[in-house]
Amino acid sequence: MTAMSYPLHGSCYCGAVRYRLETAPMFVNCCHCTECQKQTSSAFAIIAVIETDRIKLLVGAPQAIEMHTESGNPHDIYRCPSCQTALWSDYGHRPAIRFLRVATLQHPSVLPPMAHIFTRSKLDWVVLSEGVPAFAIYYDMEALWPPESLARREAILGKGN
Repeated sequence: MTAMSYPLHGSCYCGAVRYRLETAPMFVNCCHCTECQKQTSSAFAIIAVIETDRIKLLVGAPQAIEMHTESGNPHDIYRCPSCQTALWSDYGHRPAIRFLRVATLQHPSVLPPMAHIFTRSKLDWVVLSEGVPAFAIYYDMEALWPPESLARREAILGKGN
């Protein structure tokens, strides 16, 4: 992760929900799965994995919308109640961790993807970033995530989660 100044600010499209990202995320993925494609009406979703308590709501409150997943695991997308912009997700009902939609940041280019995942369903015309690891499905977190990010994840979820 590149050094940058925190906090970062973000919001939904209409501004009814605004937030501040207090610290760098643990990791940033660009997900090309068909579920992300459908849910975003786009070719992929860029997702920053971060502890929930490091996202500070400044205005408004997003509402959780339960989504179906191919795996059958729970997935809630937190959306602005007014404009329905997806701000972050909770995969597996783990309240301590969020999957923030990077495009909701004021300056989303400051958090480029550190890996491309589910490239087996990548749209043919999408060109992947040179030098960024790409995986047909997922990757070994222990091998790819920085040690400090693994320690943060273990601190909130416990070992082996």
